[in-house]
Amino acid sequence: MKFTFPAIGIVHSCFKEKFGIPRQPGLASLAYAEIELLPPYDDRAAFDGLEGCTHVWVQFVFHANKREAWKAKVKPPRLGGNKTLGVFATRSPTRPAPIGLSVVRLRGIAERDGKLLVQISGVDLLEGTPVLDIKPYVPYVDCVLAAENLFAGAPPELLTVDIPAALMAVCIDYWKRTGTDLAGLITQVLQQDPRPQYQRPEPERIYGMKLLDLDVRWRYIHADNSYRIQLVDLISP
Repeated sequence: MKFTFPAIGIVHSCFKEKFGIPRQPGLASLAYAEIELLPPYDDRAAFDGLEGCTHVWVQFVFHANKREAWKAKVKPPRLGGNKTLGVFATRSPTRPAPIGLSVVRLRGIAERDGKLLVQISGVDLLEGTPVLDIKPYVPYVDCVLAAENLFAGAPPELLTVDIPAALMAVCIDYWKRTGTDLAGLITQVLQQDPRPQYQRPEPERIYGMKLLDLDVRWRYIHADNSYRIQLVDLISP
């Protein structure tokens, strides 16, 4: 059986490329996005009552997934990229139907330049992501306190992120101009350790990702039998 679904909206996200996006929603609370509703779904009446919810489920398409053929076994990044699990035991984007599901914080619903926008945060969504549906998060049924996952029972360890004084000054200026806590957002994203877990950090290598309208660059520093991240540069286009 096959089904065809319309996209009700498109995501405008602080994440402009796949590399660096947190591997789950909610890990970077400052990561924000807007869902631009597409006609005919840009009807404010369709969202009456949603203001009573703090969180929503967003169903979306993994539109930037390069692999078209699904595999029964995949290598989740959480397990270091060298162990396999069944695809239905993971959240891999390479699935029979490349549909994702994220619970995010609802910040508000706004109208700007004739467009209806659902404002959300704590996202793991890429710029341009097609949205299939938005549903309210219902705590008494959606939060299962006794639930277990033996392969992902606890959140990953966070790395320390060092921001040199000169770059912190850039972050402060960015905050004054835009209202965005750039230093906080960079810290929340990088402390998740964006590199593939099977790849050892290379201290001489400069890593980079596109975040907001900036190129963020960092390196790994080995100390005390562990690694920390040092911000190297923030480059405007």
